[in-house]
Amino acid sequence: MEWFGLNGKVNRHAMTEEVVNKEHISSSPRGLKRWGGLAFFLFVIGFTVWLVSATKDWMTDANRLPLSNLVIQGQLHYLTKDDVRQSILHSNHLGTFMTQDVNSIQASVETLPWVAQAAVRKQWPNTIKVFLVENQPVAEWNGTYLVNRSGKVFKAPALQVAGLGLTNLIGPKGSSQEVLAGLREMRPVLKKAGFGIASLAFNERGSWRVVLKNGIILELGHEARMQRIKRFIEIYPELLKQDKPINYVDLRYDTGAAVGWKTKPEYENHAPAKK
Repeated sequence: MEWFGLNGKVNRHAMTEEVVNKEHISSSPRGLKRWGGLAFFLFVIGFTVWLVSATKDWMTDANRLPLSNLVIQGQLHYLTKDDVRQSILHSNHLGTFMTQDVNSIQASVETLPWVAQAAVRKQWPNTIKVFLVENQPVAEWNGTYLVNRSGKVFKAPALQVAGLGLTNLIGPKGSSQEVLAGLREMRPVLKKAGFGIASLAFNERGSWRVVLKNGIILELGHEARMQRIKRFIEIYPELLKQDKPINYVDLRYDTGAAVGWKTKPEYENHAPAKK
């Protein structure tokens, strides 16, 4: 390419100067630095992507840091450590130390009837620690399940604690807390008078019935239950003077009570054998 000046002559000096300027720009330190920075940036991005992928593969590899040690803590009376271990193993939630979700293990353990509360945590490098709080039974529920201290029904078999002599609470679904509150109110008063409660029933109409451990049935109705219990305690000495076995005492009256006596055959069936 040739450059022509105003006089039509070739301006070789201008052409040479432009070529030199272009070569100077392309090989300048600033241009090299720009290309070097871009190359380094692309290298960092590529390395980061590789590192994240490699780390993820390492973390999810079942052969790396498998959970192989289980520690169970807490005072266990009715639950066995093997029950807890089997619950975790059957849950199919176990993974590696890095991938294991402790919440899934906790949810699995808390499905066991005797477990009131569970806390689960991981300990490096291969241990799961489970801390348990057991349900403490204070009464039976409808002769089948049990009630804990907070009035919650849990589905452990009542036969498992048959030797404790727990009171059997009877009531419709969702009434366990109310019935337990009634038991806690009545029991101290009756115990002071020498009576134990074998069962306490509460029906959908709100009526209460107590069966004492000596077999006497107390019909309390749906109101003034504590006053009626106190009335029974007051009249009981007079009832004993009748020298008849009592079947029930109906206290659903403003004053007094109706008494049902056991028939002779019924009494004889429950009487102790003569020596």
